[in-house]
Amino acid sequence: MKKLFLNDRFVLWIILLNAITIFIQGFEIDSRYLNLAKAADNFFTIIFLFEMAVKIREFGFNKYWNKNWNKFDAILVILATPSLILWIFNLNDIGLQFLLVFRIARVFKFFRFIQFVPNVNKLIKGINQALKASVIVIFGFFIYNFVVSIVTCFLYQNIAPEYFGDPFLSFYTIFKIFTIEGWYEIPELIASETNPTIAFLSKAYFILILLTGGILGLSLVNSIFVDAMVSDNNEDLEKKVDNLSEEINKLRQNLE
Repeated sequence: MKKLFLNDRFVLWIILLNAITIFIQGFEIDSRYLNLAKAADNFFTIIFLFEMAVKIREFGFNKYWNKNWNKFDAILVILATPSLILWIFNLNDIGLQFLLVFRIARVFKFFRFIQFVPNVNKLIKGINQALKASVIVIFGFFIYNFVVSIVTCFLYQNIAPEYFGDPFLSFYTIFKIFTIEGWYEIPELIASETNPTIAFLSKAYFILILLTGGILGLSLVNSIFVDAMVSDNNEDLEKKVDNLSEEINKLRQNLE
């Protein structure tokens, strides 16, 4: 039993089966099958708790906790534990709405699948490196979004309150425009509520926002982020090229 729970392949299959039970619970099915899926889901939670206990006993708590993936596993299982308690003591129907959060938390168990993705450590390292390299650009993009949203809020707060009624709503709307998602609908709405001159200026204004924030801004952020992610691979390639050059130079010297 201990070897079974220390086998990553076995744990992966348990995670996949648990994901299926969670997936089934999202459908409107017969209550008998739904209760069966819930029971299976909670059974998997018990298995994960047992797995955690086995690993702590096998490696010791300090050695277990020093591994980041074990921390990740433990947090996800702990998040799902309240749902198990609610099921065991039949507390789902006592009328406390905040308990719904505990029942939703069981979904997080599926995120344990991430650690079994091939080369996931290298991927995480690349993302971390990319975030560090592009943090200034992302911050600048955020500031630009903030400034434009404040200006646009004061310009169109009364004309289109559903989009620019307050600074926070305006910030969200401007960000949607930056993502080039339905950006044309907003100036069309403003044009229908104003005179032709303001309508023309408004369209030009939102085109400018789209060009600077959506096409140029997001493209810049994406390019820097992607370049930083693959830079690690480029460094390895450059080292190999340098080593190959050194070998070629040594061969030339020997031939001479």
